[in-house]
Amino acid sequence: MLIKNSRARRAAYPAELKAVMSIEQAERSRTWLSHWDQLNAGPTPLRDLPKLAASLNIAELSVKDESVRSPLGSFKALGAPIALVRLILRTFPERNLDALALIDGKYADLLRDFTVISATDGNHGRALASAARSFGCQCVIVLHANVSQEREDAIAAYGATILRIAGNYDESVEEAARLAAANHWTVVSDTSYEGYEDIPRDVMQGYGAIAAEIVAQANVAPGQQSPYTHVFLQGGVGGLAAGISSYFWEFFGANRPKFIVVEPVQADCLYQSALQGRAANATGSVDSVMAGLACGETSPLAWRFLENSVDVFMTISDDDAVTAMHQLAGRETGDLPVVAGESGAAGLAGLAVLRANAALSEEAGLDATSRVLVINTEGATAPSVYQQLVGESHESVLARQTAWLAR
Repeated sequence: MLIKNSRARRAAYPAELKAVMSIEQAERSRTWLSHWDQLNAGPTPLRDLPKLAASLNIAELSVKDESVRSPLGSFKALGAPIALVRLILRTFPERNLDALALIDGKYADLLRDFTVISATDGNHGRALASAARSFGCQCVIVLHANVSQEREDAIAAYGATILRIAGNYDESVEEAARLAAANHWTVVSDTSYEGYEDIPRDVMQGYGAIAAEIVAQANVAPGQQSPYTHVFLQGGVGGLAAGISSYFWEFFGANRPKFIVVEPVQADCLYQSALQGRAANATGSVDSVMAGLACGETSPLAWRFLENSVDVFMTISDDDAVTAMHQLAGRETGDLPVVAGESGAAGLAGLAVLRANAALSEEAGLDATSRVLVINTEGATAPSVYQQLVGESHESVLARQTAWLAR
């Protein structure tokens, strides 16, 4: 399914949005993140995939590979630590804490009884648990029934207390809020709701680091024409899409690229938001192999940014995502192999679905001259699931990637 967004604007970045999220704050977040030892040094790779581009009949295809951002394996490593830093600075204003000392764990004695909690499908909880351990505070993670044991173990490895519920992701969000209120803990979530916007804003601002790296790697200046005609962004509650589109919108202004948001057909909350003109809920089961995108409720704060910046909202099937995982693994295409998890491949999956349908391509403005950017938001964060879906271990794909780069 596809819907063109009649509310999308091509103008300067609005002042009312800049007051909430800005390049200036994204750069501050990026500076802080550079001091966290759980992130690999330097920007993640921006790769060209010319053979896959040719097979899709577009001019260029670039992939920003967040799978190698950190040992955490996903872009979520950018959001949770920034939100936790800013939360702690706000909580203890009288202490005049230094952000870099906080990241280095120098306030662990102060924070030993400070507890944060979050619901997660896996990646956000893992990043929050890692940041909490680095900074010296306590972390509780609520998991819903469909989160695999493999993902639970990966979170628990960072010292978080794990609580399981029988429901879905949205019910785990409700349970985290209930537990926080009952125990005087603080929810650190990437989705907003009434009265809860500061922390989701900080999470989204952390994701702006991805866009900052891309414009530096593409060597473009503010206000210039975008090197990409189209940018495909994963949906979920909308946080990643808002964090990246807002940065690009401020940077490129009216010359911004077209943004296309992709989400599972059974977790279509952003698609429904575009239909209804307000932050809305999904109409499907929400269950999806794309675990990181299996969200039923749009973040109202994220929607404030997406409503006027995203040109197209679309949905894909689980099979589309798995096909894209295979394509990025590179065995068939001959391009550089890339390890992309189920959600990480969604952007490419959306592009492939559109290029397979001439009418949909035309609606999205895609043609043989298009220069497309997709973001691989995660690697094999559940290695056994990756091997089952791709038919090859992620270690094997990485070995082929190493050999390809050494040619």
